[in-house]
This record gives sequence, C-alpha cells and structure tokens, in this order.
Amino acid sequence: MAPWRRFLRRTAVALAAVTVGSFVVAAPAVAQPDADVTPQVVGGTRATQGEFPWMVRLSMGCGGSLYSPNLVLTAAHCVGRTGSNTSITATLGVVDLQSSSRITVRSNYVYRAPGYNGSGDDWALIRLATPVTTLPTLKIANTTAYDNGMFTVAGWGAAREGGAQQRYLLKAQVPFVDDATCQSNYGGDIIPAEEICAGYASGGTDTCQGDSGGPMFRRDAANAWVQVGIVSWGNGCARPNYPGVYTQVSYYASAIASAAASLGG
Repeated sequence: MAPWRRFLRRTAVALAAVTVGSFVVAAPAVAQPDADVTPQVVGGTRATQGEFPWMVRLSMGCGGSLYSPNLVLTAAHCVGRTGSNTSITATLGVVDLQSSSRITVRSNYVYRAPGYNGSGDDWALIRLATPVTTLPTLKIANTTAYDNGMFTVAGWGAAREGGAQQRYLLKAQVPFVDDATCQSNYGGDIIPAEEICAGYASGGTDTCQGDSGGPMFRRDAANAWVQVGIVSWGNGCARPNYPGVYTQVSYYASAIASAAASLGG
C-alpha cells in the first residue's frame, strides 16, 4: 500500500444520509469503488440556484461535473472498472437535492482512467443513458495557465469532518498551495505532475466526505468558469497544514478528451 493511502479519499461514508426523494443510492454494478475512500464543503456557504448549473450529484455518494451533455467527469476512486454500468443515478440542475425540478438520469457506461491503481490517475467519465441538453457544461483546463490563484469548490458533502451529507449545495473558495509546500505537508506523498493542492494553512475551509469527484474551478481570461481540479483526497477535512489534494485536470486534459470522444461525448 502506497504511503499516502493512510489518508482518506473524499467519497461519502454514510450513503443513507443522501437518499432523499427519488435520489437513489446505488453502487456500481461492475465493481465497488475504493473501500478506504472517504470528500460536504467545510467552511462553505449555500450556492444559489443556477450558480453552478453543471454540478452533478452521483448516487454512490460522489460529485461530478457535466463535461458534455452525456458525460460526467468524476474521480476514478468513485467508480468500479471500465465497462457497462446502469446502476449509477446522476442528479442535476438543482442545489436542493429534494427539489421537484431536479433532473435524474441513469448511467449506461463507466470509463475509469486506465492507469488508475489507487495512486494518481484519479479521474473517470460516466456516460449518461439520456443526454442532458438543458444545462451548460463545464470546460476543462487544457493548459497550466489557470493552475494558480484562488479556486472555488462546491459539493453536497459533509460540512465538518465525519459529518453527514448535505441536502443543499455548498460552495467555498480555497487558495492554491504550491507543490513544495504541499509535499512538505504530506511527507512527500503528493504526485506533483498529476495533483494540485488548495487550502489555507490555518485550515477551516476544505472539501470533505461526499465531495469526491466534484470540480475545483476558477474564472479564465474570458471570465468563463474552467475546471482545474477533481476532488481526490486529503488528511481529514480542513485541518491546519493539510490542504485538499485534487487531480490536476490540465495534466490529463488530452486523455480526458480522447476518452470522451471514444464514448461519443
């Protein structure tokens, strides 16, 4: 087991806490996600309806972003192996998971990063059985130009370490943490080329259990939202000197685009 596996993934633990209305919790049919995975947004505030319309809630207790009308970008540790999968339900279009206007769509296929073995390569695509054409998508960063500054994170995960999942979407801002500092914080367990860190040295604001797979994003030069990270792992939630660790989207942009094309997205 790689040393960093001492730290927890940010997948929901108490899945029953997010079973609301017709929002059905279901595990992947082809395989279970990582058993030791565990990220609500700590220190966040409620997002307003329509503020982040490409946010997705997944029924296994993870987040995601609408990459294309029929594809959701999420974390590899949230899903089983690549293959047909009709067991995941995506909820979209709302900040309130109990809203009567929520959109729910089943999956029909999962593509997990082929190099994923529990360390790095933490991204995946979920193909939806029915395209969602009424919502905008979130573009991904294909250069490192935006891998710095202040980022926004959002999710339905816990508002405190070990807490329950949330009914309402929360948001927060977290600053970029350079690789050297993050490596020092985590005792060398970061993969600098593949991962990007964000958070406050004092703690207090972070992604947490149930936020795994969700996007970390910021404005680009044209003032459009662009995704720079995927919620991956961390030591607890919002602890001092332990920033959140995110899959660095710019590093995988070509691979994600190629996989999306192969899936018809």
